[in-house]
Amino acid sequence: MLALLDGNNFYVSCERVFRPSLQGRPVVVLSNNDGCAISRSNEAKALGIKMAQPHHEFRHLEDRAGLVSLSANFTLYGDMSDRMMSLAAGLGPGQEIYSIDECFVDLHGVRGNLAERAHAIRARIHRWIGIPTCIGIAPTKTLAKLANHIAKCAERKAGSYPAQHAQVCHLGALPQADVDLLLAITDVGDVWGVGPRIGAQLRDAGVATAQDLARLDPASVRRRWSVVLERTVRELQGMPCIDLEEAPTPKREIAVTRSFGRPVRELPQLLQAVSDFATRAAEKLRRQGSLAGRVLVFAHTSPFRPGPRWAKSLVVPLRRPTADTAKIIQAATMGLELIFEPGYNLAKAGVMLLDLCDSSILQGELDLEDESGRNRGQLMSVVDKLNARWGKATVKQGSVGTAAARRDWAMRQARRTPQYTTDWRQVPVARA
Repeated sequence: MLALLDGNNFYVSCERVFRPSLQGRPVVVLSNNDGCAISRSNEAKALGIKMAQPHHEFRHLEDRAGLVSLSANFTLYGDMSDRMMSLAAGLGPGQEIYSIDECFVDLHGVRGNLAERAHAIRARIHRWIGIPTCIGIAPTKTLAKLANHIAKCAERKAGSYPAQHAQVCHLGALPQADVDLLLAITDVGDVWGVGPRIGAQLRDAGVATAQDLARLDPASVRRRWSVVLERTVRELQGMPCIDLEEAPTPKREIAVTRSFGRPVRELPQLLQAVSDFATRAAEKLRRQGSLAGRVLVFAHTSPFRPGPRWAKSLVVPLRRPTADTAKIIQAATMGLELIFEPGYNLAKAGVMLLDLCDSSILQGELDLEDESGRNRGQLMSVVDKLNARWGKATVKQGSVGTAAARRDWAMRQARRTPQYTTDWRQVPVARA
């Protein structure tokens, strides 16, 4: 058996932990630059606000319906996610962190009533860190995802599914007839792995529900659609096809991109921004124990605003694979200087690290002399430890610039709440 634990409306729930006054009110968390909705409370969903809906389309609800719109506070959400995942790991012997608010837990060998155990873990998470969750239990990942969907809908939408499945849904404990009934009232588009395009094709073929999909012949599905959808069908039939990945697979590419809070026209500002992005990318690179062989840098104007359009990118090969922040910044800024053209209102830029390889198995080259100077790998390790201990950007490259200079290009976050759990200066004060 597997369990899928998911934090309900996770970003909104994190905000409510530290602002109890938001309970029961419609709340939306906005994307970078306060652009669109990326998390909605149930009350906000009831107002008709859609995921990814632009903020300007529902801003009027702040006055008319008491909607609270907040800037994304990803530092807070990441820390709360770490705490939630640590508690969720107590559900079983193995865990795969699937996203910031979801994880699969291996329940093989766990004795006792699994549903009761899930309820206990759910209660512990809510009591210890204040995050509400739902848990789905089933023999396969796809069915566990579906069980989680049922648990959330049964809690939030009365009548959508039987009430006994709210919060925790254990498909593995149900008779097959009851499972078939739940599949029959689930739209095929709600099945994990079925996107809008495939969902439309399935409906055109008369496959409207999860039960219809589960009854298809897997081999026929593979011939007509893909091996991925065939795997989904087999999983719906109770045959495990997707393994639990307890160790995250190293990324093949690492990208850090940002939209600017205001248009950037000058090269010095752009160089500072790209240096910051390259720094973040290098940190991620070292965190997964990899080296990069090439650096891609890009910048472009907004496709939605009037005015001249411009977009360029350049790939800069590195002399040898590295995770050295200084060398990655050097490559990114050199590429940017080569492609930059004045006179444009640039809206976005980014850095992508390519040709990643494992730092422990780097093959040497006889025709390249040794790098001179200090042990750069050891230096980067010390910098990472200092920043982890004293806060992000405590030690940084000079090209990143000062906090004051960042205001010329930093994202808009006018509605961001404090970083309650990671910055001593922003820890909430309790008065008794």
